[in-house]
Amino acid sequence: MPVLSRILLSTAVAALGASASPVSRSSCDSIEDGYTCFTDISHNWGMYSPYFSLASESTISPDIPSECEVTFVQSLTRHGARYPTAKKNTAYAALIKAIQTNATRLEGDYAFLKTYNYSWPAATLTPFGTNELYQAGIKFYERYECLGRDNVPFVRASSADRVVASGEAWNSGFQDTKFADWFADQSQAAPIVNVVLEEGDTFNNTLDHSLCTNFENSDLADDVQAEFAAIFVSKILTRVQAHLHGVTLTTTDIIYLMDMCAFDTVARTSDASELSPFCNLFTKSEWEEYNYYASLGKYYGYSNGNPLGPAQGIGFTNELIARLTGTPVQDETSTNHTLDSSAVTFPLNATLYADFSHDDGLEPIFAAMGLFNGTRPLSETKVESVEQTNGFSAAWTVPFAARMYVELMTCEGEEEQLVRVLVNDRVVPLYGCEHDGLGRCTLDDFVDGLSFARSNGNWASCFTS
Repeated sequence: MPVLSRILLSTAVAALGASASPVSRSSCDSIEDGYTCFTDISHNWGMYSPYFSLASESTISPDIPSECEVTFVQSLTRHGARYPTAKKNTAYAALIKAIQTNATRLEGDYAFLKTYNYSWPAATLTPFGTNELYQAGIKFYERYECLGRDNVPFVRASSADRVVASGEAWNSGFQDTKFADWFADQSQAAPIVNVVLEEGDTFNNTLDHSLCTNFENSDLADDVQAEFAAIFVSKILTRVQAHLHGVTLTTTDIIYLMDMCAFDTVARTSDASELSPFCNLFTKSEWEEYNYYASLGKYYGYSNGNPLGPAQGIGFTNELIARLTGTPVQDETSTNHTLDSSAVTFPLNATLYADFSHDDGLEPIFAAMGLFNGTRPLSETKVESVEQTNGFSAAWTVPFAARMYVELMTCEGEEEQLVRVLVNDRVVPLYGCEHDGLGRCTLDDFVDGLSFARSNGNWASCFTS
C-alpha cells in the first residue's frame, strides 16, 4: 500500500474559529420547563455529541504529575462532526418531505418544518467537525510540548475521506502550534498522514472492523435497541403525532427527528453555537433516554455486550504493545503483516503516534484493552446513569472527535515506567494490572494484563458456524 502524504491549507482551517466546543447560551427553549442548558442537551446526543472534555468528571486529575516525564504517547481519535451518511440522508430527506407534503397544520415549535430545507451532503466533515480536529491537534501539542518540540507524530488513518481529513486537520493544528513555539525544531516536515489503511472486508485494518464474519452478521445491538425504543419512544410518538396533523409517524421516525437535532446543530454554524429547532421538540429527560438508546447500540454492538465486540480491537491492542515495547507485532487477527513488518509504515522508534478511526472502531479497542471491564451488562429496559455504568456512555466514550491517550512516563522514585490511559480527558483506572492511586500500572504489568489480546482472544469464533 503506498504511503500517502497530504498537506493541509491550515490557515483556512484555522479561520473556522478559535474554539471547537459549542458556545453555551444562557438557556434554550424546552417543552419540559421552558429552559434548559445547552450542555444538558448536547451531552446527551450519544455518538453524535460534539466533543466535550470529561476532565471534571475524572476522579483522578488528568494533569501530568509534576514529578513525571511523559516519554511516549499513543493517541486514537474519532473523526470530527460530520453530515449524515448517504443512507441516513435519504431517510431524513424522505421524512421531511412526508411531513411537508402531508401535514395539514404546523404550529409552535413545529412551524419551522414548513420551510425547512434539507440539503446536506453525505458523510463528509462539517466545517465545525474540521475545526474540532484542528483544535484537538493544538491541544495535543500543548499537552505534550516537551515531546512535540523535537518530534513529529507518526499518523495513520482509516481510509474513509472524513477520517483522513480529520487526521490532516489534527496534524495541521499540531504543526501550526509547533511553528508558533520559538523553542521547537522548525526544520521538520510539513504535516502528513503517513499511512492510510483501506476499509473493506478484503483488507486487514486494525482501525476499522470488517473482517469478522460472525460479528458483521450479528443483529444483537439492533434487537436490544428496538426493544428499548419501544419503551421510551411511545410517549414521545403520541405527543409529536398530535402536533403533526395529517402525518403518520413510526418509532424510527421519532429517532430520526432526534438525530436531526444533533446533525443540524453541528452543520448550521462553524462553531455549533446555534441550537437546531429540532432540539426543542424533546425534553431533557427524553434526551437522556435517547443517549442511553445510543449507548445500548455501542455496548451490545461493539463493546463487551457483544461476544465478538472486543475481538475487533485485538489487532490494534497488539500494535500498541509493539509500539510501547519496541518489539515486532505479534498478532493473528486484523493486523496487516505487510505494513506492520516495515519500519517505513510501522516504525517502532517513534515517541508520538496518532491514529484516526470511527466510533465503531474505537469502542472495540477500548473493550479489547479492558478499559470498561468494570461495567456490568447494561440494562435493556431502563436508563442507567454513567455512575451505574462505570463511565460507559456513547456520549462519554465516542462523541465526535473522541480521543484516547495512552501515556508512558518515568517518575521520580519509581524504578519502572508507568502507563496511564485517558479517554476524553478522563483518567480510566486500568484493569488487568495493579494500578496506583493515579490509575497507572507499570509497563510490564500493563502488557501482561492485556492477555486477551496477546492470545488473539476469541478471534477464531469469527468464522465458526
